[in-house]
Amino acid sequence: MAPPPPASMPLTERLMHLVQTLQFAWFFGHLTLLFCALRYGLSYMTFNFYTRWARFSYRTTFIAAAATYGIVVYKAYLARAQARSRQQGGILALASDENVQYLTMALVWLFSRQVPLAILPFSIYSVFHVATYTRTNLIPTIQPPQQTAPASGASPSAKPTYKPNAMADTIGKFVKQYYDLSMSAVAGLEILLWFRLLVSALLFVKGSWMMIAIYTIFFRARYSQSSFVQGAIAQMTARADAMVANQSTPPAVRQAWETVKGLVRQGADATDVNRYVGGSGSGGKKAQ
Repeated sequence: MAPPPPASMPLTERLMHLVQTLQFAWFFGHLTLLFCALRYGLSYMTFNFYTRWARFSYRTTFIAAAATYGIVVYKAYLARAQARSRQQGGILALASDENVQYLTMALVWLFSRQVPLAILPFSIYSVFHVATYTRTNLIPTIQPPQQTAPASGASPSAKPTYKPNAMADTIGKFVKQYYDLSMSAVAGLEILLWFRLLVSALLFVKGSWMMIAIYTIFFRARYSQSSFVQGAIAQMTARADAMVANQSTPPAVRQAWETVKGLVRQGADATDVNRYVGGSGSGGKKAQ
């Protein structure tokens, strides 16, 4: 992230300098996403998820998501086009960027039927993006760090030290403590969302087969890039293996499970994008 405005500037000028950046628009988008997700969640819990305000909140959530990920994609690719005439890796490298993937899914959810579960992964990401921006940009802009007096005998060329900010430190501890747990929760929600779409497809809900096809492509890309998704899949597979290995399980069920695993493994190998772009599983840009 870009550094906050200089502390020598007046507060009003620092704030104006901050809000005029594209990065602040990214932050405001995530803040809007959280507000609309909360507003929709209240409607959902009171079974009013098809009211005008609920529909507005739902759609605005994904408009905000598309805007935030669109800003990141713009900064990462289009803004760099001035420095080089051709992006390396072509369309497959672009598709392997997690920000492009989430931008695409935000647009898909925006123009599809309501699936409330789809809001949660975006919301969890936004919590950490808002927290990080607040700690690294908003707080230092409003309360610039105060330099501490150098210790006696300190070298004149020594780097200055600053007093810690209690709120910034609290936010930093929150992010550090709950980030991995939250990313595991996102992985679980994305798996659950696939099964939610599968149920709709089996019930032949209008457009559901197209949705699950698109989401399967997205989830395949997530699996190749996210260690959290890989861990969640491995844990789920291990539990299923343990259940199938029970002596009371009919042999036909065991054989069917092994067949399913084999087909999924073959499909995963055949659709590994990294084989075509020559990257590793962590080669895509981290979602922001």
